[in-house]
Amino acid sequence: MQCSPNRAVVEDGCMPLEDDCCDILKKARTGLGLSAGDASRRAGLSDGVIAALERGEQARDRAELLALANALGLRGEPLAQIAIDKWEPLAQRQPDWIETVHGSIGGYDVQGYIVHDEGEALLIDTAYNAPVMVEVLNKRNLRLVGICLTHGHADHAEGIDRILTYREVPVYLGPDDIDLLNWKPRAELLIVPADGCAITVGRRRVHCLTTPGHTPGGICYRIDDPKQPVCFVGDTLFAGSIGRSNPSHLYATHLDSVRKRLFALPLNYRLLPGHGPATTVAEELEHNSFVTVE
Repeated sequence: MQCSPNRAVVEDGCMPLEDDCCDILKKARTGLGLSAGDASRRAGLSDGVIAALERGEQARDRAELLALANALGLRGEPLAQIAIDKWEPLAQRQPDWIETVHGSIGGYDVQGYIVHDEGEALLIDTAYNAPVMVEVLNKRNLRLVGICLTHGHADHAEGIDRILTYREVPVYLGPDDIDLLNWKPRAELLIVPADGCAITVGRRRVHCLTTPGHTPGGICYRIDDPKQPVCFVGDTLFAGSIGRSNPSHLYATHLDSVRKRLFALPLNYRLLPGHGPATTVAEELEHNSFVTVE
């Protein structure tokens, strides 16, 4: 099922993986500062192999993928599972205290979330769709208490001006991402959350987890629900992959954030990204090409 922009959606499993083999290879190669030729030579392959794969040609030779993954510091079998076996995470029912809002920026799908409890609501990113965020708040008669931004890119943060016109609330964002905002809220509304601090919505506590790498000031937001624990990961992680390290010299930092912070969460944590389907820590430890746990 294709999710439509300008519509609140509560279904899960409605989208393909955000990244395929070509995206994973490009992110790893760029992060390592390698040319396509460098990567090919490291893998002992002809220059045309990686170029073809990065153009999106279908991978058919598992041995080539395993060699290329090894050259790029990736796990080969998970890469082959995505490229050849077409792995996708298992669809799971979303907690009834979370609603997903989908939007589109130039045809590129993005999603944000509304966490609600006892009549209060906290937004996790804007989904580039402030009108529907406000619509859902009104429809559910929810009182907005804050906006949590995973990072400052427009597809996740654009529209905070409209939401703050609807109701002025704190906006939480990492300090190194403030300059990424196209529009900045008043200083007294902009809060830089400390790692581990908690934001209250109803009876729930949302814990801030600093995860630089996709951007310098990236933050994930964790809820330790006893039955359905979740972590909103923005573009720090996608099912089977990670976001693009931006700038690319943050690649090692990004990998540390994923491996040492997100993959240190208990196996049953559900990871809700800004693009693509939800996944779990357990599934990512088995199927994510970037995973190496020290």
